[in-house]
Amino acid sequence: MQTYEIPRNYKGEGRILYIFSTKGLIYTSVGAGVGLIFYFILKMLGFSMVGLIITLIFAAIGFAIGTLKVPESTAFEITKKTGGENIDDVILRWIRFKKNGNKIYIYKAEEDTKDEQ
Repeated sequence: MQTYEIPRNYKGEGRILYIFSTKGLIYTSVGAGVGLIFYFILKMLGFSMVGLIITLIFAAIGFAIGTLKVPESTAFEITKKTGGENIDDVILRWIRFKKNGNKIYIYKAEEDTKDEQ
């Protein structure tokens, strides 16, 4: 009798603390770092609780950008085109597009002249 190796699903095994993938942890840390700037400014003004809340909000936004995907929906034009892609990939593509000066290059295939003859 032969043995057969059952393919194992490795997805999710690279997660840290169960909810954080490596990319999600990095984006959460960057978001929390930006929030800490506001925390220290507001702490000097005596609003440390507000600063802590803002830090948590920025960390949650970073986690969402690093982890979630754009939903597939036909309701909006952007979700038709980018549905199922990671949010950070969409944001990075938009930044590159704006940096490039809003130029779109279209490559047209050469028409077959044999069909016309």
